[in-house]
Amino acid sequence: MLRRQARLRREYLYRKSLEEQQRATSERKRQLKDALDDNKEIPTALQKEALKLQKSLAYDDEGGEELNHIDDEYRWAGVEDPKIMLTTSRDPSSKLKQFAKELKLIFPNAQRLNRGNYDIGQLLQACRANDVTDFIIVHEHRGVPDGLQICHLPYGPTALFTLLNPVMRHDIPKIGNMSEVYPHLVFHQFNSRLGERVKNILKYLFPVPKEDSKRVMTFVNQDDVISFRHHTYKKTDQKNIELTEVGPRFEMKLYEIRLGTIDQAAAADTEWVARPYMNTAKKRKYLSTE
Repeated sequence: MLRRQARLRREYLYRKSLEEQQRATSERKRQLKDALDDNKEIPTALQKEALKLQKSLAYDDEGGEELNHIDDEYRWAGVEDPKIMLTTSRDPSSKLKQFAKELKLIFPNAQRLNRGNYDIGQLLQACRANDVTDFIIVHEHRGVPDGLQICHLPYGPTALFTLLNPVMRHDIPKIGNMSEVYPHLVFHQFNSRLGERVKNILKYLFPVPKEDSKRVMTFVNQDDVISFRHHTYKKTDQKNIELTEVGPRFEMKLYEIRLGTIDQAAAADTEWVARPYMNTAKKRKYLSTE
């Protein structure tokens, strides 16, 4: 089993290593094609290999998209329902336990695991053996949930979020009943390439809902802070819809994406990391615009 996992991991890393090279080649072909179509001068960097690229352009198909490791990670998304394991940091407080219980109700097909003294590597090995698709860890600071780690199995990626302003269900007035049907998802302002990546990480935590589902979960991006809200709705007449908040509610802020699982933090490549101390950090909106 260990040798098979190592072989599959090597094959995955090899496919991923070829992706950047293929993307660079496609970009050079696109630049050459644009220059030829517009009757402009070929860029200096492409002049040496222009003839070779032009010959290969004849075999390119305009109708398809390149297959990348992101497609490979989520190749069964929508075909099989996700299976999620949710746990906390060691020695959780009562508030963190309660927050973990409410998170478990948010994700269909999720199971909550008491952390105890288990090592992360042991937990992930058990999850892989039982076909778990995503592993989630919730962290806290002095009883307040402040961190969320979402690890896609078996190879990654791992998205690390900071939790802001968490509000439990019992703190929301006129709270509605928790439905367990598969929810519809609403994403707003995830327009950039990184935004699409984060959208896929969050979207594939949920199975495909039925059309008549009255449960809605909303992820709204505003200045790279993702607001999560959970509602149920009903139609009062032909024009009006009544929303009832179910909870919990919180905000998330992405600070890192790793191309690997949680137990490979030292060896995994970093796909993206927030750099808040750069001079231009305040001007950039990573999830909404490039």
